[in-house]
Amino acid sequence: MKTFVLLGALNAFLAVALGAFGAHGLEGKIPDRYLEIWKTAVQYQMFHAAGLLVVGLLLGKAPNVGLIGAAGWVMLAGIVLFSGSLYVLSVTQLKPLGAITPLGGIAFLIAWVMIGYAALKWL
Repeated sequence: MKTFVLLGALNAFLAVALGAFGAHGLEGKIPDRYLEIWKTAVQYQMFHAAGLLVVGLLLGKAPNVGLIGAAGWVMLAGIVLFSGSLYVLSVTQLKPLGAITPLGGIAFLIAWVMIGYAALKWL
């Protein structure tokens, strides 16, 4: 439980910090198209930081449901793959990095399905 609350808080912190960096440090330094990509990365990181907090709270309610913990790890992988690839894409403008992003999106979808299934089955 504590691990996912801490991971959620850390990712929320990073999303705020990276959002501020994008707004103040990257504006005018990268093309607007890539600044929008950066903003998308921040937005999805923050959404899924909240998701990690939810995972932590659900684990407090149902600590023996391994599916919830697994969903948290899959969601964290999604943050790294989705948001991480978009951050790197934004600053390097290397378009092949965009091929990694959908893997993160799939991880997000899988994690949410796992949480929904666990909620229906065990909560």
